[in-house]
Amino acid sequence: MDVVGKIIQVLPAQEGVGRNGNPWKVQPYVLETLDQYPRKVHFEVFGEERIKQNPCDIDQLVTVSFDIESREFNGRWYTSIRAWRIQQGDMTQAAATPAAPAQPAAPAQPAPAPVEQAPVDPFDASAGDGTSDLPF
Repeated sequence: MDVVGKIIQVLPAQEGVGRNGNPWKVQPYVLETLDQYPRKVHFEVFGEERIKQNPCDIDQLVTVSFDIESREFNGRWYTSIRAWRIQQGDMTQAAATPAAPAQPAAPAQPAPAPVEQAPVDPFDASAGDGTSDLPF
């Protein structure tokens, strides 16, 4: 899955050692979508190598490819969003629209003045086009 948005928070990285003795590192971020009603998405980049390959800064526009996984622990469910690729910019829009050749900007023209129309009285029979089948 992919989501496009702006990085609004870079949270402190977490690291530790697993039960098997291997070290791990997670870098969490918060992204705000660019929708009409923006949503905030907390996601993580897991692994030292992926963190180095996918650096992000605050106010950066990115496209995040991620997997969603839920797991149960002591009768409660937890969901994580793990990013596996972060691309700079809005890649979904770039893929949908081909690049157009640069054209010179058109000279600015003043907008036409709005045309005011007189309000129509719905009860005035002479105001219509005469095709109404109403009896009054």
